Amino acid sequence: MPRWNRRQFHTWAASGALALPAWQSRQVYGANERVRLGFIGVGNRGDQVLTAFLSQKDSEVVGICDIYAPYRELAARKVGGSPALYHDYRKMLEDKSIDAVVICTPDHWHALQTIHACQAGKDVYVEKPLSLTVVEGRKMVQAARQHRRVVQVGIQRMSSALGREVTEVIRSGGIGQVTVVRAFHIQNEWPKGIGKPADGSPPPDVDWDAWLGPAPAKPYNKNRTFYRFRWFYDYSGGQLTNFGVHYLASIHWALGLQAPKAAVALGGKFANYDNREVPDTLEVLWHYPGDILVTFSQYNANGAPAAARPCEIEFRGTLGTLYLNTSGYEIVPEVITEQEFPARTPLDRSLERRYRADAKPHIEPRKVTGRILDADHARNFLDCVKSRKEPSCPIEFGHAVTTAALIANIAHRTKSYLEWDAQSERFTNSEAANRWLHYEYRPPYRLPG
Repeated sequence: MPRWNRRQFHTWAASGALALPAWQSRQVYGANERVRLGFIGVGNRGDQVLTAFLSQKDSEVVGICDIYAPYRELAARKVGGSPALYHDYRKMLEDKSIDAVVICTPDHWHALQTIHACQAGKDVYVEKPLSLTVVEGRKMVQAARQHRRVVQVGIQRMSSALGREVTEVIRSGGIGQVTVVRAFHIQNEWPKGIGKPADGSPPPDVDWDAWLGPAPAKPYNKNRTFYRFRWFYDYSGGQLTNFGVHYLASIHWALGLQAPKAAVALGGKFANYDNREVPDTLEVLWHYPGDILVTFSQYNANGAPAAARPCEIEFRGTLGTLYLNTSGYEIVPEVITEQEFPARTPLDRSLERRYRADAKPHIEPRKVTGRILDADHARNFLDCVKSRKEPSCPIEFGHAVTTAALIANIAHRTKSYLEWDAQSERFTNSEAANRWLHYEYRPPYRLPG
């Protein structure tokens, strides 16, 4: 967004540009009718999502918005034709011919752009993590429901056949009772990491004030901008929200979880090789109702696998373990017995031998290949824009899994064991931690609602 004053901001936010058009609230699409899309943010991840939508014959990209002109121009060439180009997403939202917007901006912009799009009568596809704060996420849910908008959160595995199959296996008891789930983000970034560039003046083609938006005013630094913003808390929750939200989505889906009861996290910048703020080493533990422990292990100074099989997620059940990654899953049976487990004393060695002789697998091993495709998620969103049905990753679900990651970040940053009340979306044992649920936007920005 270009620089603008407080009066301009509030005048626009209260104007008819954000009123829900009556025709749009009851629009019905024909089966082959095209959905007209506007893209907000087309660099890096935005370019990948743009490719996914361009593969759908019933989508038409008619607007492209990015504060970085080279990204706008590259996307326009990719789309072809004559899409309207915008520096300011508010101008795009005023175009009543646009049915839906696709938001692929940094995390700290998701809330304002999603809420404003809903107020303008647009359906929304917004990349994960849904929000930078828990309060933002709740406001986004409220806006989507108030304005009757279809909102798809960009967690692509929720539209995959692979994800559905894993969920069916686990929910049907295919690996027994699951008591522990472990997730991993392992990537050796040592010794250079993202480097240590000095603060300086932004390049002429980077609108730094617009990039910051509601975030605190900070000097320009190359690492705080495109893609690398994920290593700074003003704009992102680090790899815990970048990758962890994907993993938590699979875990919540497979086990039917809604929210953790408590969270604790330990870690930090242990290798200390660049100017990042987020940890390079982190261990998170959530306690979920039903006595399920979920962990997230982030190792960015060493790339060796942490599980028995290289995987993103490890579901440990009483009958076996399921190892999941983006290319498939493997089930490894437990060797178990119906006998009581023997005492390990010299007098009971014969009992232990008989115990082992009786042990056997109760399920069969399995290895399945599959894929998680951006195009499947785009397809689901377009279908739901037309049918007005709930998408595969609705905003409430995206908010729930994003919240689980955000409260773990708060536990780490406050060095606390935190108990969570999902109904009130507050911590019950720390008022100090509750102050981290949102931050004060930089004027003139204001979170609506």
